[in-house]
Amino acid sequence: MYDHRRLGRELDLFDTDPLIGAGLPYWLPDGATVRHELEEYVRELERAAGYRHVYSPVLGKRELYEISGHWSHYSEDMFPPMKLGGEEVVLRPSLCPHHALIYRSRAHSYRELPLRIAELGGMYRSELSGVLGGLTRVRAIQLNDAHIFCTMDQAVEEARTALTLITRAYADLGIRASRHRLSLPGEGAKYVADPALWRRATAMLKEVLDTSDVVYESAEGEAAFYGPKIDVQIADAAGREATLSTVQIDFHQPERFDLHYIGADGAKHRPVMVHRSVIGSVERAVAHLVEEHGGAFPAWLAPVQLAVLPVSEAQAEQAYGLVRQAQLQGLRAELATPDQGTLGARIRAARLVPYQAVIGEREAADDLVAVRLRDGRRIAPLSPAELLHHIGARVEARGTALWADA
Repeated sequence: MYDHRRLGRELDLFDTDPLIGAGLPYWLPDGATVRHELEEYVRELERAAGYRHVYSPVLGKRELYEISGHWSHYSEDMFPPMKLGGEEVVLRPSLCPHHALIYRSRAHSYRELPLRIAELGGMYRSELSGVLGGLTRVRAIQLNDAHIFCTMDQAVEEARTALTLITRAYADLGIRASRHRLSLPGEGAKYVADPALWRRATAMLKEVLDTSDVVYESAEGEAAFYGPKIDVQIADAAGREATLSTVQIDFHQPERFDLHYIGADGAKHRPVMVHRSVIGSVERAVAHLVEEHGGAFPAWLAPVQLAVLPVSEAQAEQAYGLVRQAQLQGLRAELATPDQGTLGARIRAARLVPYQAVIGEREAADDLVAVRLRDGRRIAPLSPAELLHHIGARVEARGTALWADA
């Protein structure tokens, strides 16, 4: 059983410091590499799916969150306002109000819809210290978020496509969903009081799930304050469950921000706002990946993708040349020299590296490398160019297979 809090520190992925504060981890170089690759992956996935990326500030006036409804329904989870002249500004608890303003800043025609706006942006939650832990519950969150502004007729298909995107990402990352949940409102003032809104949005999300051939369960009291949502749940080795990805249909915020588009009839119409997050927070996604793979990340995510091990100093120059060649091709390669220990010790130290290239006297004479895969397989000796071609192809393809025939 892997615990990302322990393993993440052992692998030098992240750490914390009391002077920074609880729930505010920092990323070490190897962890930053994993995070960067994950962020670039999801950006590429979104671009290919028709999303356009934006940046928005992590601060907003208190009035913004009063309009969105966060202040009345969610303020207990927000950091207190900061005085700025005669105004109060707040660290944002979510990105959706900013994206609503971005949409509102320009006039829109029905011909532009659906308009898909995505951002990997920071948000902040005033979590109690007792629930903080590693990367799974933090106070500063980097969220893979997106909002789709569309017509009523487009909303179900957009939500369904978002769910398909989540499934694709999980396959590439080697993540298994433990279950899908239709999260519904419970009792109390936490939720927007608009029964018609809830009925309509819930019916649409049920249609998404039913037509996606997904087994799901309904859960009351788990909805967002403004609408129901599909939660894709993950579980750690101990069976503890958490939400990673979500799809939501929102009629509330388009109304609150008076969003509209010009329809084919020349009149103003209210768009639907579909919220979706493919990998959720980067912090929780990396925590789960650490535990799911035990630090043996898919090759495209691994901090070091290729370890080159000369058997003796006589092969050091050729080994260094292979490392440089790999780096010039965009791969993350490191040299493990004989002064770092015996060959066996170096192989064990690089056990989480997807590919190991061993160069001994025979390989050096024939300009070949002996190839070991992380899963224990050995590949027939290859030329350096052939090896880098195979690795590059696997990294470019992403996914979890280490070799083309796997």
